[in-house]
Amino acid sequence: MSEELAGRRIIVPETRESALFVEMLEARGAACLACPMVAIHDAPDEAPVAAWLDRFIAAPCDDLILLTGEGLRRLIALAERRGLRDAFVAALAQSRRITRGPKPVRALREIGLGGDLSAEPPTSDGVIALLSRLDLKGRRIGAQLYPDSDHAALLGYLRAAGASVDPILPYIYASSAEDDAVAAAIDAMAAGEVDAIAFTSAAQARRLGAVAEKTGRAESLRQALTRIVVAAIGPVAAAEIEKLGVKPDVAPAGEAYFMKPLARALAEAFARRAG
Repeated sequence: MSEELAGRRIIVPETRESALFVEMLEARGAACLACPMVAIHDAPDEAPVAAWLDRFIAAPCDDLILLTGEGLRRLIALAERRGLRDAFVAALAQSRRITRGPKPVRALREIGLGGDLSAEPPTSDGVIALLSRLDLKGRRIGAQLYPDSDHAALLGYLRAAGASVDPILPYIYASSAEDDAVAAAIDAMAAGEVDAIAFTSAAQARRLGAVAEKTGRAESLRQALTRIVVAAIGPVAAAEIEKLGVKPDVAPAGEAYFMKPLARALAEAFARRAG
């Protein structure tokens, strides 16, 4: 692999898959600085999630909307802790699985299943557009949601379409975790010690902005982001970044909302600068 990013210091907000993304960037010569932008935990009250699992296993939904891979993995982990993993996987196999983008599909493949329908673009609006082509009247639909997002439009559409909806939120973001590390990352960007930051989710940008506001660094962050290269994996992350007062400089071409195209786009951006 080439060294297009040699000497570049890039902040990589931590997620479940950040290690893989770091490997991609370091293979191109970058020095990556991990930052715990998002901490993820199981839902603090396990009882509603367990009850949802029991309902789903007893009578699998006609359709299951999976908005995140993380959510499906949390449901599977809880089912395993309760001795119900095989029963849950068998129930999943009976439902039509509707996914928002590639991450839920990867989580399904980990348990030997695949997605039946996938939204393009991989956004909540994309899911609604996909659903608008289906007859949902009288269908029982499970909806795996994710935190810090307004799902009223999606749930409202399903109910208006005549479906019976059973939503579940299996995890939360611990937004107060490790504020000091996030503040230190903002200071490093402001001090000119960082060349780029690469966002792989909207939640990371929200977390960065929240810590900046909380610690009196909002203007420092905005100015820093105007000086460094800001990369976004897709339109949802890009929209959240714009709320910080800047537009992303780099994004994968087309609708390739994956880490490998993002790493390639970053390398190409710095190659253009060097040229």
